[in-house]
Amino acid sequence: MGQIFAAFGLAYAFALVPGGIIADLLGSRIAYAFALVSWSLATLTQGLANGFNMLFGSRLAVGALESPAFPSNARAVTMWFPTQERGFATSVYITGQYIGTPIFAGLLLWMANDFGWRSVFFTTGFAGVLLGLFWYALYRDPLDHPAANSAEIDAIRAGGGLVGTKKAREPFEWRQAIRLLTYRQVLGICLGKYCNNTILVFFTTWFMTYLVEARHMTMIKVGIFQALPFLGATAGILLAGFFSDLFIRRGYSMSASRKAPLIIGTLLASSIILVNFVESDAVVIGILTISFFAQGVASSSWAAVSEIAPRKYIGLTSGITSLAANIAGVTTPLIIGYILQATGSFYWALNFMGIVCLMGAFSYSVLLGPLYRIEMD
Repeated sequence: MGQIFAAFGLAYAFALVPGGIIADLLGSRIAYAFALVSWSLATLTQGLANGFNMLFGSRLAVGALESPAFPSNARAVTMWFPTQERGFATSVYITGQYIGTPIFAGLLLWMANDFGWRSVFFTTGFAGVLLGLFWYALYRDPLDHPAANSAEIDAIRAGGGLVGTKKAREPFEWRQAIRLLTYRQVLGICLGKYCNNTILVFFTTWFMTYLVEARHMTMIKVGIFQALPFLGATAGILLAGFFSDLFIRRGYSMSASRKAPLIIGTLLASSIILVNFVESDAVVIGILTISFFAQGVASSSWAAVSEIAPRKYIGLTSGITSLAANIAGVTTPLIIGYILQATGSFYWALNFMGIVCLMGAFSYSVLLGPLYRIEMD
């Protein structure tokens, strides 16, 4: 199971830099539509799987084809929103990867039970194709949008939004990716995002197994309790984006306003260790909800990426930092799987995640340094 979980993360992580390049070269409209339609078709193939190898291959395909999505998101938000609104706008799109679970988990479990597990992949894959076409039909960058007048574009630009200019696309040079890694801001965000993403990956892979096998909860309890941490994470993301923007509008520096949620969130997420010392199911879920809430707060790091990315390399910078974050999608499922195999318990798996979160807080508070837009020729 750990290998199946890790297959998506393996392909997704290492396709993110090319995905970022695609977002920069093609723009958010085409890159995101391509990603959404293609990964949805790959999702459909999971419903056709007849063994481990095909399911593993389908998971690899979903991961690789999804890679332009978040760089395209970051590029679109940086284009459309001035600095003082970008944190909350970033939080809104990030909630998508959290809110889907509490909203649709019950429906998908019912479908799997009544119509077979393959129906889940067929339905979600088909829905994704439709949404990809919907995105392509509606989305435009500011300069191309018929409803964006010159006053709005001037307001976005004056507030720090990179609305762009009409110019020919320039060829990409790989040395720019290497050069980005020489900046401490990029390295600090890379390490911090990896550490913070460890908690997210646990909740999207081993979480339900933990509730059933380690806490011996019934499926009815799992159905109720599993939604609470995801709702907590969603609230954390939205609150972090709202208050980060609010502090900027109140006169606090952009650097302090964007870094505070990252440091506080990763530090508080380490509270996941505490579930090793309680017995009550309600208290366990309470602690896990707080930890995932904090992970959501620290997920506002996407706003920090938007603030430091060079103007010509927003997608590339997003791809590099997202690559670092999603290496956790490979390491976390496998490490937890090996710990379970060796010890038969989640005890050290939870300790491992708490320690990694403390490393993330150190990275954001010490290594990252002040935030400012990197200038690259």
